[in-house]
Amino acid sequence: MKNNLLCFLGLSVIGIADSCSLEISPSRVVVKFGDPVSVSCVASRPVRVLGWESVIAASHTQNDLSVQWRVDSLTYWIEEPICYGVFFTAPRQCEERLNLVLYNKPDSVSISLVNHSSPVVEGREYQLQCEVQNVAPVQYLVLRWYRGKTEVYNHSFSELSPATPVQVSSTLLIVPNRADDGAQYRCEAQLELGAEGPQPPPTVQSEVLNIAVQCSEDSETVLDCTAEGNPPPVYVWTSSNLQEKADQPVLRAATLSPGVYTCIASNILGKKSKQFVIKHKSKGETSFKLLIHCLANYHLATQEVFSSQYFSFTHS
Repeated sequence: MKNNLLCFLGLSVIGIADSCSLEISPSRVVVKFGDPVSVSCVASRPVRVLGWESVIAASHTQNDLSVQWRVDSLTYWIEEPICYGVFFTAPRQCEERLNLVLYNKPDSVSISLVNHSSPVVEGREYQLQCEVQNVAPVQYLVLRWYRGKTEVYNHSFSELSPATPVQVSSTLLIVPNRADDGAQYRCEAQLELGAEGPQPPPTVQSEVLNIAVQCSEDSETVLDCTAEGNPPPVYVWTSSNLQEKADQPVLRAATLSPGVYTCIASNILGKKSKQFVIKHKSKGETSFKLLIHCLANYHLATQEVFSSQYFSFTHS
């Protein structure tokens, strides 16, 4: 007796007809507010009706395999164009949504010191604020903070989702020290819209915020006239405010009265001079504070001139 083994194989075939058969080109579009835009939708099989659902530019065609969505000036923020097709065979209806990004570069970017005006006092905490006006879409915005040319912090807003223009801000905490006197801070708003967006990305910068650092009364601020030379130089300080002869390279500023102080460093090969100006604290304050530059260990070099609102020294 022979045993016949019968095998039944069930096949499931998914044909191309099961797909939507619509292709949008380009599939993602980045458009500046007010600019024109044009996108095509193409059917890959015979279609009865092909069209675009759109608030401002609806269109359709019969039997044609392509249809355009075109706007001369896109100014409608809540626009989500959809290409749809009605086919002769299954699936008889399907749709594809256009990935549309309408953007607006910030109208302005500003930087400020919160609840304070310069100068700042070394060792205390301060808050810088950067405000961005009328930017969209904010989820693509990156705010970058710079000290001089160095980026010190960046802030993204990817958790936000409004499509319309908004105002946003970012803060940066600083604790200035003596090396920060004269530091320049700025912020930069950049819309990172992806490969389909403009390159380089749309960017707006703030003005520069200059930081003047006021040294505290107990600061070890010095007038440093240290010079390098061979043979080693000797030093002479001159000022109408000096009560006794000074021949050391460094003077402690806290022991000096406001005024002009000149140091001469010399050896048998020549001499150089360096001038310092010590000023009173801002007008209206009775206690004396040092408003000279807080940097130490400056070495003499030829033909250099330094000055600011709070200090100055020159070479001759």
